[in-house]
Amino acid sequence: MKKNILISVGFLLAFVSCKEEKRSVETPKEITKPNIVIIYADDLGYGELGAYGATALKTPNLDRLANGGMRFTNGYASSATCTPSRYALLTGIYPWRNEQAKILPGTAPLIIDTAQNTIPKMLKKQGYHTGIVGKWHLGLGTGNVNWNERISPGPNEVGFDYSNILAATQDRVPTVYIENGHVVNLDPNDPIEVNYQENFEGEPTGLENPEMLKMKWHHGHNNSIVNGIPRIGFMKGGEVAKWVDEDMADYFLTEAQTYVKKHKDEPFFLYYALQQPHVPRTPHARFVGSSGMGPRGDVIVEADWMVGEFIKTLEAEGLLENTLIVFSSDNGPVVNDGYYDDSVEKLGDHTPAGVLRGGKYSLFEAGTRVPFFTYWKGKISSGVSDAMVSQLDLFSSIAALVDSNERTDDSQELLDLFLGQGQEGREQMVIEATSRTAFRQGDWAMIPPYDGPQINTQVNIELANSDVYLLYNLKEDIGQQNNLAKTNPEKLQQMIKAYEAIRGTEQMSVEQLELK
Repeated sequence: MKKNILISVGFLLAFVSCKEEKRSVETPKEITKPNIVIIYADDLGYGELGAYGATALKTPNLDRLANGGMRFTNGYASSATCTPSRYALLTGIYPWRNEQAKILPGTAPLIIDTAQNTIPKMLKKQGYHTGIVGKWHLGLGTGNVNWNERISPGPNEVGFDYSNILAATQDRVPTVYIENGHVVNLDPNDPIEVNYQENFEGEPTGLENPEMLKMKWHHGHNNSIVNGIPRIGFMKGGEVAKWVDEDMADYFLTEAQTYVKKHKDEPFFLYYALQQPHVPRTPHARFVGSSGMGPRGDVIVEADWMVGEFIKTLEAEGLLENTLIVFSSDNGPVVNDGYYDDSVEKLGDHTPAGVLRGGKYSLFEAGTRVPFFTYWKGKISSGVSDAMVSQLDLFSSIAALVDSNERTDDSQELLDLFLGQGQEGREQMVIEATSRTAFRQGDWAMIPPYDGPQINTQVNIELANSDVYLLYNLKEDIGQQNNLAKTNPEKLQQMIKAYEAIRGTEQMSVEQLELK
């Protein structure tokens, strides 16, 4: 009996040895489906990167990708604020079609219906593992979240196999990480409570306890204090679960790197949503002073370094040649957005919006025209495209890349263009900013009249509100200084008609307006 066992074991070892020897000389199995990574910045303007003309701020890692891939000069977010753009990015649907797609508090319910299609859902059907690391800000739960139990629905219920997120923004409570629906490091003996209407008894606030602050609030950020920073909203409990702001970029980089290493042997989709340069700007000590522009510049340098380290991981794991990388921002730039952080005083010669007018919250170009490039080592040749593209188009284009037939009406299939093999972009699109919409068609931009202030004085950004239509030829006037509505009424009428065909809302006719 023992002899038979020894013979069997010997035969097995010889067989395994033979198989190992054969495997060592075989060509590794080629992964036919590319990995897909979307890296999404938060409030990064058109003029922030060297590849887009910045000279005072150094972004070597992002410049290397932008200049080594297909860089778009007419690349757009769908909205001039974060939540709507993120909704459009993942669903391929205009955010103004969903009344809930607006800047959300940390307690807002999930605004993507769990029956709705999304990029990760579509990719899962094609055999992809899907993950999100970083900022979410699309709502969680159904409106009454218990932060001390599994939080659902959330990213995992709309297509992500793995999620490690912050619920809303870095300046909003709850200030905790949430992994697959569970608050990370939650102590059950110190339950979390969150309220956006009223404070909890005995809890300090930025308004009433300025002596506790390491960062002074300018406007709108004077509620609960976490790590010496006043926030939007009130929070109680969860002390050991609260994040350390200065460590956030490192935390999410590590999570993104770990995700890649864990799923390198299968096709994966990673949505890596950076929190920079959104407020509060809290660079790690390694980056403090690195830009000479104060915390806002420092966190952009920090974000650039994080992206560089992430790319190194893809390279080390042998994945760079089989990974499509898309980089963009959720909306345009804002300098002072709620804290005294020297962002205005130390801006110097840097122009976050570049040659564009406006910024975050604005219907002028700088609100939605943002850095936008694709990179795929060995597949996408270095180039610059002036074709108009929207983050909406990623849904249908990625679907085409993985041989999925799924599309949305608002998302155009521009795969060849994104891969540097085509010339034609979209002809027209509607852009959005805080429930107001405008229209791009060809070289022209049209903004309907809207009531309201012309300038958001808190952030010093022109909003493009006017009592008349605004019409610009962007090819001749990229800075939108010359309103042509009065001198070119035929073009204006044509733009209004095309806009209303998509938007479905009635606007005043040219004849009813006093064109100034």
